Amino acid sequence: MEFALVLPVVALAALLVVQVGLVVHARIMTTHAAREAARVVAIHNDAGAARSAALGAADLDPARLTVSVSGSASPGSDVTVTVTYRAPTEVPLVGALLDDVVLTDSVTMLAEG
Repeated sequence: MEFALVLPVVALAALLVVQVGLVVHARIMTTHAAREAARVVAIHNDAGAARSAALGAADLDPARLTVSVSGSASPGSDVTVTVTYRAPTEVPLVGALLDDVVLTDSVTMLAEG
């Protein structure tokens, strides 16, 4: 009888752990996307290529991804790329209780090209 009372709580806790794992994965992908976008802008001096580089580097939903570039991409100056991603919370039961998680990462690199 106690098992029947505890099972829903344990199942919800397990689903919450899965959701946290998915958000952590999205956080790692956001960081990787920001690094790759900054590298492309720093090397090629092309701010327009930042979004495509970020999307190519990580498996993120393009509709949930925002990439912004600031600073001068001229050689010897700093360029900063900020990637913002709204990570979905779509695990059954848990996802309905939580809003999407907004992840932001900025990377600054020295422009070369």
